[in-house]
Amino acid sequence: MADSHRCSSVAAELEGTLLISGSLFPYFLLVALEAGGPLRAATLLALYPLAVLLGAAAAAADLPLLAMTFLSTAGLPASDVSAVARATLPKFFLSDLRASAFRSMATAGESERLVVVTRLPRLLAEPFVKEYLGPDVLVAGSELRLLAGRFTGTLASPSPASFLQVCKQRRLVVSPSPASAALPRSEYRRPLVFHDGRLVFRPEPLACLAALLWVPLGVVLSVTRLLLGFLPHGAGLLLAAATGFRIRAAGLPSSASRSTAARRGTLFACNHQTLMDPVILSTVLRRPVTAVTYSLSGFSEAIAPIRTVRLTRDRRTDAEIMRRELVARGGDLVVCPEGTTCREPYLLRFSPLFAEVAGDQQAVTPTAVRAGGALFHGSTVRGYKWLDSVFFLMNPAPWYEIRILKPVATAVGGGGGGAAASREVANGVQRVIGDELGFECTGLTRKDKYRMIAGHDGVDARSAPAAAS
Repeated sequence: MADSHRCSSVAAELEGTLLISGSLFPYFLLVALEAGGPLRAATLLALYPLAVLLGAAAAAADLPLLAMTFLSTAGLPASDVSAVARATLPKFFLSDLRASAFRSMATAGESERLVVVTRLPRLLAEPFVKEYLGPDVLVAGSELRLLAGRFTGTLASPSPASFLQVCKQRRLVVSPSPASAALPRSEYRRPLVFHDGRLVFRPEPLACLAALLWVPLGVVLSVTRLLLGFLPHGAGLLLAAATGFRIRAAGLPSSASRSTAARRGTLFACNHQTLMDPVILSTVLRRPVTAVTYSLSGFSEAIAPIRTVRLTRDRRTDAEIMRRELVARGGDLVVCPEGTTCREPYLLRFSPLFAEVAGDQQAVTPTAVRAGGALFHGSTVRGYKWLDSVFFLMNPAPWYEIRILKPVATAVGGGGGGAAASREVANGVQRVIGDELGFECTGLTRKDKYRMIAGHDGVDARSAPAAAS
């Protein structure tokens, strides 16, 4: 702690104090993978042990840090690294945030200036610190050198030791046990709703090596599981289970309700977990469904075992397309009113278009969906969305849970009050699904997600969402 005439500064180390782990490798690996690509990440993983061995010598103690910095950032645009620091790293920082240290910082007096000292480049730690520790907390870390908008991989200031040297008072605090409890989600300074990146697990060196060795078998499994989707539903379910793909369903309609649906299609409104939501719903229903999409890649359309219909983003035209599917064709229709996927236990705002389409003659069937895997996320914003399903099915034991809930009457009519009534129905369906899953309903939208993670509103060809609202 440094005293002055005006105020005092309280400095805390990030690694090993605020964070339970003192390892920097996971964060550099995430930058290398998400901003640089798999080859750069594999290079970092391969050379890291050598850097650690050489760094064991007293004269080269900083070598692992310098090597990781160079391998993960050299030649990368500053905007890409900044995006990873903003959209990917905070998730992993939060899961490792020590509850006792966070609470101690929260009790600091108003006259005390809080400083977080880190061995990471300041750029990587600052978004997390500002968002989840406090906007007024200063970050003391090394600076990355820039050349023509790209990082050189070298540090302008090797360490933040100069800050600690000016402290008038110093206290040596024995680090708590590594088993200290992480901060529970309920105490986060702000909710973690949006984040990006492919990796589910914390990428420590051995975990990364295991995942790398798994990839060849994972690719074979992914292709096999994709092909199983074209088999008759009963056989596909059995064979998918044999590969470790677990699918559970509840609330399946009876035969009588299916015969009713044959005269007029059923409108399913789902929360959105991955691109496979409509496919899994069709599988558990054991009958064809149609999914409406805004912008699906050609590859995703080619591997989809169900019919897909593109929408235009013109509200009136899209409503007519959906009505035609439900009434003229008499088919079951699946919509995801959130308009994009959400990984965390939150529901984004439901667009009321599906309720307007249903009108007062069509009930809506809320469908609660949960999905997950141990290695890879099946959704992305800044990455290649056409690989979303492939990555999800590369997990050793991916799982899906589908709960078909009781139909909700719409009765919104087509008059002047229809829009308000449609919004009320959409909010009601959101609450029903949220209550079933234990997810919190929010007013956040697809645009909020894409602006936060990617810096645009999610309508370009690479990052447009895959499900209609």
